[in-house]
Amino acid sequence: MNAANEVWETYASAWKAEGAEAKRAALTRSVEGGAVYRDPLAECEGHEALIAYMLDFHQQVPGGHFETTYFLAHHGRSVAKWNMRDGQGRKIGDGVSFGEYAASGQLVAMTGFFDVAAGS
Repeated sequence: MNAANEVWETYASAWKAEGAEAKRAALTRSVEGGAVYRDPLAECEGHEALIAYMLDFHQQVPGGHFETTYFLAHHGRSVAKWNMRDGQGRKIGDGVSFGEYAASGQLVAMTGFFDVAAGS
């Protein structure tokens, strides 16, 4: 596993982590404090806004998390394909995310792409 992949997996682990403190610990190791997260449903800047969004995700999908199925990185950028899993490990969605990394190796931008159900 290369450095970008390790950072990505640490970031992804924050989505599965229980509670704000565990999420904050994973983000501190993988994401710069002012990083921007975007997906079709939200845009968040900074750890605290992202943690709040992750906690909301867990309210909607208890135990929900993401499993990386494909990862490539070069020149401070990455692309990851993933499956969304519920608390029982059942696949409930999939998508692709794009990451941008600072010279420190931490993520500075994460953008997720996935289908949004009508009415969401």
